Amino acid sequence: MYESYYGFTAKPFQLKPDPRFFFGSKGHKRAMAYLEYGISQGEGFIVITGEVGAGKTTLMRNLFCALEPDRILAAQIVNTHVGSDDILRLVAAAFGLEYEDASKAALLTRLEQFLRQCDRQGKRALLVVDEAQNLTPRAVEELRMLSNFQTEDRSLLQTFLLGQPEFRRTLLSGDMQQLLQRVIASYHLGPLDLTETQSYIEHRLHTVGWNNDPSLSSKAFSEIYEYTGGIPRKINSLCDRLFLMGYLEEYHAFDEAEIKQVIADIRQEFELPAKISLPSPSINKLSDEKELSLASLESVDDRLGKMERSIASMIDALKKMLPSTKANQSSERDS
Repeated sequence: MYESYYGFTAKPFQLKPDPRFFFGSKGHKRAMAYLEYGISQGEGFIVITGEVGAGKTTLMRNLFCALEPDRILAAQIVNTHVGSDDILRLVAAAFGLEYEDASKAALLTRLEQFLRQCDRQGKRALLVVDEAQNLTPRAVEELRMLSNFQTEDRSLLQTFLLGQPEFRRTLLSGDMQQLLQRVIASYHLGPLDLTETQSYIEHRLHTVGWNNDPSLSSKAFSEIYEYTGGIPRKINSLCDRLFLMGYLEEYHAFDEAEIKQVIADIRQEFELPAKISLPSPSINKLSDEKELSLASLESVDDRLGKMERSIASMIDALKKMLPSTKANQSSERDS
């Protein structure tokens, strides 16, 4: 909507990760350097963690664009709420292999044959696992076991693990020592600072042809940073709403007041109405259950009362019909 109003060539603050908008903050440049180092090494695990919306997926999409497809065959897994057996099926599916109704042994055999075929063709296989914090320890162990597929001088599979900060706790648990020994680099991607937040917003705007319309004051940038904490996805969400409001209200300049107005609108939208507000934690659970039971009994009583009244009405109707029926039978006998 607001793209044409402000003369943009595309939507600058979409939530979908897009490598066109990759912004090289200090943290993102360093994380990219770790990934590129991992590619150059061609073995082991690279671990990148960061808060929700910190830009891990965009980082990986940017890396994919730089890969040479004739040298590196990359596959990505994003759905990680699976068990240890299903993670192997996901890996097989990511590389285009048959996985349905296959036993674990069959999956491992197919994966090894595929990886060796890639090696014979002069290619390396790269597996990227997003949302790694959802993996169970056994699923992580299955991924580690895949790194055992090797030739005499090199590994057949390299794995990048991307996850939220809690994934680091999984890695540091006592039973992850074998995996940690194969992690050649690890980096935590933090939020943007105030200066980077402004540069990030301006970078995305310039990417779509921004010509300082609308303009944003320094206080506007500060307010955006204060609310979002420098998390790119939060910045995108807020700025998208800000520019939509600018289109609707025909604004061509944003200051602190406009940012606060949008923030207030967003907060109000996510507040529960008073009638369905959550119960106070001090309310006794037993009392809640008793109220629910009484409400259920009252509902049952109400339904039974309706049934009784309905049956009574039917009986009355039948009684009214019976005399006329008897009279008709008597007249038929007399005739």
